[in-house]
Amino acid sequence: MRGQNFLKLVTLTQFKLTCRHTQKHSYINVYMKWKQDSYLDSIESIHNSIELKPIIALKNRIVASAEGCIPISDVSKKGLQLDIPIKVARFLRLYPSVFEEFKGPKYNLPWFRLTPEAAVLNDEEQAVYRDCKAELQERLKRLILMSVENKLPLKIIQGMLWYLGLPDDYLHDLDGSFKLVEMGDGLKGLSVVQTEKDEKIWSVIQRNALRSGVYIGGQMEAISIPLFPSKGLRLKTKILDWLDRFQKLPYVSPYEEALNLYPGSDLAEKRVVGMLHELLSLFVEHSAERKKLLCLRKYLGLPQKVHKVFERHPHVFHLSLRNKTCTAILKEAYYDKTSIEAHPLAKVRKKYINLVKESKVILKNRRMQNHSFCYSEGNFKFNLDEDDTHNARSEISS
Repeated sequence: MRGQNFLKLVTLTQFKLTCRHTQKHSYINVYMKWKQDSYLDSIESIHNSIELKPIIALKNRIVASAEGCIPISDVSKKGLQLDIPIKVARFLRLYPSVFEEFKGPKYNLPWFRLTPEAAVLNDEEQAVYRDCKAELQERLKRLILMSVENKLPLKIIQGMLWYLGLPDDYLHDLDGSFKLVEMGDGLKGLSVVQTEKDEKIWSVIQRNALRSGVYIGGQMEAISIPLFPSKGLRLKTKILDWLDRFQKLPYVSPYEEALNLYPGSDLAEKRVVGMLHELLSLFVEHSAERKKLLCLRKYLGLPQKVHKVFERHPHVFHLSLRNKTCTAILKEAYYDKTSIEAHPLAKVRKKYINLVKESKVILKNRRMQNHSFCYSEGNFKFNLDEDDTHNARSEISS
């Protein structure tokens, strides 16, 4: 036992000395010009996800009801809770390919149920939750293990459910490695209990480096962050030199403690880049609204100005300004699709998006039919010639 403790002490001392040696470089205020990426800016699964989220929330309300349908009164006052910016009834009617309106069995109110196509997709979604339960829980476990204390408040996890691809009732069927805990100030949280028998958790960057043979799994070993420069973007020599030194720094896994890293060092910044890379790799679309990630800052030990890390590393992340928001996208997931495993729910999300797009066609056809009907009525009244008018008057007088 003493030998083991001595070995741990020696390893920790070496780790501290290595940290001191590798953090001697001063922080360079690098500014890289931001450049649009037409490919990443046009991916529907990323940018339509914002529109899809409240639709799925309403779909879940309908599915959860015993009758498989709900009156509008059940959700009419929950627009803010469901992230719906307009009246809920109007929102439901915008998507006739998903929601079917009808006269309900009781109350003199509009009722809504799922269309047959939406019901089929819901069954497919539930099958993913059932068949891929272990993988989905593994993603949640990794998020929690990236936190400073290996635990996160339930309200923080709730805000990440959409990105992680977890069902609303994820708490009901967790495995034994999860534990509900008290976090103070009345906050309840979820922690992950690890034992000595548990295997070491490797990040995506580490796994790929091990597979390619450029990494042997040592502590404080250098691994280059995968870079994907934007077309036509030229960097100054000073920035290129800094980037080269940055890539040669040791890679500190987001699943390892890093209490000895100086906050203002390049080594600390590389760990933050690696953590954000790992975080986005866990998500369904490998992207997230940048402002939504800020709630994790305190619990993951991220710096105060973590949002600037995305701007300083445009070869790793892309910032898209579509939908009047700023979305951070992990470039590697879309430029090297073999390096990051696809999320089990990704295909179903794309099918939902395609179904939602059909609503525009349905609404357009309805408008055209209404227009044609009104036009034909107008012509019928307007195109009566003189003979028809005379005959009609004769019939009336007789």
